[in-house]
Amino acid sequence: RPVASRSTARTEVVDPATGEAYASAPDSGEADVDAAMTAALAAFNSFKRTTPSQRQGFLLKIASAIEAHADELARLECKNCGKPFRLTLDEEIAAAVDQIRFFAGAARQLEGRAAGEYMEGLLSMIVREPVGVCAAVTPWNYPLMMAVWKWAPALAAGNTVVLKPSDTTPVSTLRMAELMGAILPSGVFNVVCGRRETGRLLVEHAVPSLVSITGSVRAGREVAASAAPLLKRVHLELGGKAPVVV
Repeated sequence: RPVASRSTARTEVVDPATGEAYASAPDSGEADVDAAMTAALAAFNSFKRTTPSQRQGFLLKIASAIEAHADELARLECKNCGKPFRLTLDEEIAAAVDQIRFFAGAARQLEGRAAGEYMEGLLSMIVREPVGVCAAVTPWNYPLMMAVWKWAPALAAGNTVVLKPSDTTPVSTLRMAELMGAILPSGVFNVVCGRRETGRLLVEHAVPSLVSITGSVRAGREVAASAAPLLKRVHLELGGKAPVVV
């Protein structure tokens, strides 16, 4: 459900095709980040106990909802990033739907190595458990699809998520979050908008057990350093090297 930002600061969202601002988004501060983390932690206490079948059901419903709104989301992504409509619809929205369905299936295929018996008279086993709240930061170039790459596997495994899209391209992620909010229990998936400082607040917050970022090598170093004091797990996708001349 939409929650009003406690921050009065705003960032302009610019259409790269025209160079003109067409919307604005909150520049969230500490209060917003803390509220999102509190909601995610509260939701985790029950969501971690859902069955793989239940989580698969949530993801399949989300995939169908995104598919039903594919044209709308593709047009939002075009206005977000300045991409061609047909390319976005066929190669990004369709791929995102397929990826969600993949992770919906993976939710029922979780497995781990069997443990041997290491001490006489004792039973040894490996139990896979959700990590907890996952903080995620996504880039500007594939806003919706990159968000899917982060939240879909996290939710499939029983985690909850707080995600910050790029401050320049938040629109498609926010619309996707609205669709997800009609399907998921409250607090399971949360989005906060803002600039680099908001991302820092996400990473350094005491609640998340895992931090995932797609960005520059510099940003990755900063995230790893910020996560180190609390020994948070980190997932870093850094330094894209795929130049294209149009």
